[in-house]
Amino acid sequence: MFRVAVTGGKGGTGKTFVAVNIASLLARRHQVVLADLDIEAPNDHILLGVDELGEGEDIKLFLPFIDTSRCTSCGVCAKVCDAGALLMPGKSPPLVLPRLCSGCMACYYACPYKAIIPGYHVLGHIHINKVHKGDSSLTLVTGILREGEEHIAPGVYRVKMRALSLQTEVLVIDTGPGTGNHISIALKDSDVVIVVTEPTPLGRHDMEAILKIVKNLGLRTWLVINRDGIGNAEESIKIASSYGVKNIFRIPYHRDAIESYYARVPVIALKPESPVSKIFLQMAGLLEEVMAQ
Repeated sequence: MFRVAVTGGKGGTGKTFVAVNIASLLARRHQVVLADLDIEAPNDHILLGVDELGEGEDIKLFLPFIDTSRCTSCGVCAKVCDAGALLMPGKSPPLVLPRLCSGCMACYYACPYKAIIPGYHVLGHIHINKVHKGDSSLTLVTGILREGEEHIAPGVYRVKMRALSLQTEVLVIDTGPGTGNHISIALKDSDVVIVVTEPTPLGRHDMEAILKIVKNLGLRTWLVINRDGIGNAEESIKIASSYGVKNIFRIPYHRDAIESYYARVPVIALKPESPVSKIFLQMAGLLEEVMAQ
């Protein structure tokens, strides 16, 4: 499976815009899964005109329950819990703090008395939809975190694994914003990482933060400067070049992009002759060349 990840650090740079259009173009000739891993605020379905995501699959995270008939209050479980989710109140059985539990299961395996009962709580849901736009058809996998849920990284991991389980030709990943471990999880094992930025000081700052992560992961990196023309793009190119980025694409600040948002149709389908669409066609062509290598 060929994997393309679209990321960028700062929210609002146009990651979803790029991911949706690249996925739609590749879907004209390949079986494509588009995975929306921005599980706090997914919106790939909005740009694709999907109104109803339908019934979802639960995203489950391990949560320990204590069998008080077996527990001796030895404290081993609390000692191995890096998250501090197990509290030992004197000689009583441990108290479980669900909001701190990362679901690593260390306590379950460490307990010498088999007093940990494996349970779970639901982080959110995974939705799978078939999307048809113009002359392309793809599978959209959307992860949605429950309101107030804090465990982003394990949620991202489970949505990514579900997308991979579909065993398609191409997986396009749309990551969430930020530079935390949930981004590293989303990017891991990608064949190409497309970093989307904008020519602003904050855009450059977050672009460099992401480039450091991708460099540490040892992944092939491309750069997209979205809304080219609103600021100093040359400075962004200079920074990216210092990280060894050679494939750099500049998407102009253009009305066609805005109209595609409004119409909820990828710009490559709505305005195929647009200068914006031509950039995406160039990117998709180069991706296919990499796939063929």
